[in-house]
Amino acid sequence: MAAAALLRGAASGRGGPAWRWRLRAAPRRRLAHGSCCQGGDPAGGAAWACFLLGERALVRVRGPDSAPFLLGLLTNELPLPGPAPASARAGYAHFLNVQGRTLYDVILYGLPGRPEEQPTFLLECDSSALEALQRHLVLHRIRRKVAVEPCPELRVWAVLPRAPAEGGGSVPLQEKAPRTAILTRDPRTARMGWRLVSREEGAALVPGGRLGDLQDYHRHRYQQGVPEGVHDLPPGVALPLESNLAFMNGISFTKGCYVGQELTARTHHMGVIRKRLFPVQLSGPLPVGGVAPGTSVLTESGQAAGKYRAGLGDVGLALLRTEKIKGPLHIRTSESGQVALTASVPDWWPTATK
Repeated sequence: MAAAALLRGAASGRGGPAWRWRLRAAPRRRLAHGSCCQGGDPAGGAAWACFLLGERALVRVRGPDSAPFLLGLLTNELPLPGPAPASARAGYAHFLNVQGRTLYDVILYGLPGRPEEQPTFLLECDSSALEALQRHLVLHRIRRKVAVEPCPELRVWAVLPRAPAEGGGSVPLQEKAPRTAILTRDPRTARMGWRLVSREEGAALVPGGRLGDLQDYHRHRYQQGVPEGVHDLPPGVALPLESNLAFMNGISFTKGCYVGQELTARTHHMGVIRKRLFPVQLSGPLPVGGVAPGTSVLTESGQAAGKYRAGLGDVGLALLRTEKIKGPLHIRTSESGQVALTASVPDWWPTATK
C-alpha cells in the first residue's frame, strides 16, 4: 500500500508488490497537430503523450466522516476503492451552490487502504480555485471528523495515446507502488485517456511516454467537447446539465441529497435542456487576442443562438441552443469582422442527443 501511504502524506516504504494496469487506446482520433509529444513518433517508441497539468491542483480530504461529508456536497457517488490491494478509483462530479449552479468541477480519487485506516479522497480541481474550494469544504465541515489539506507535493498528468489502437489492442504498463501514486482511467469519457497523479516525472513512469505540449491536450479536450476548470465552467454561472455533466458520468439521480440538488433534479425529470455546451470550430480571421468569452453567437439571419464560452485558437466551446446548431453560425468581432462558427456533436455522446 505504498501508493496509498504516499498520498496520505506518510513516508512510503521500499517494499510492497508492484501494481499492474493495462492502458487501452480509447480515443479514435489522433491528437491535434499530430506531434503532441516531444521527441520521435509512435514508430520510434513514443506511444503515449504525457501532459503536466500545472493548472490543476489537489486537495486531500480524510477522516472517519469524509465519505458522508463529501456525499452531501457532490453531484455524484464517491469512487470507493475495493479492499486492499485494489488500485485507486476515480470519479467525476461538481460542487454546486444553493441555486444549482456549478462552483467547482472535480475529479475524485478514492484511495485504497486497510480497513483500520481512515477513508481518504483526493479532489483534483482548477488551481485558481484551490483556496476557494478549501474554504467551501471547511465552511460545510461543521463538527464532522474531517481534515482538509492541500497536496502541493503531488502533480497531475493527463496520459493520452499518440495514435488509435489497432485491432482493439492494449499496451501493458508495469508500475512499482513506491514510485507511482495513482494511474486510472479518466472518468469523464474514454476519449480523455488516463489520469496520473504522482510526485515523479509522469513521462518517466509510462513506458513509451513522452512529454506532450499542453496546448495539444487542450485542443484535444475542446475537440471532444470536455469542459475543464473555471474558464470553461464559470463559478456561479454554468448549469451542470447544460454543461453535459450527465454525459460525462458526473451525476447520480438516485443518490441522497446534496447542495443544489433541487433545480438539477427538476430539470432532469422535466427532460428539457434547451442549451448545451458544444465543441465548436472557428474559421476566418480571428481577433489578435482570440474570441472573448461571452461573445454572442448569431445565426445567419442575426438571431441569437448562444454564447462563446472559451477556447484555444480555432477550437473551443460554446453554449448554444440545440435547435440552432445545424444552421450557419457566426461571431462578430470587435474589428467589425465576422468569424464563422461550426458546432459539432461528439461521437461519444448518447445517440439520443445526436
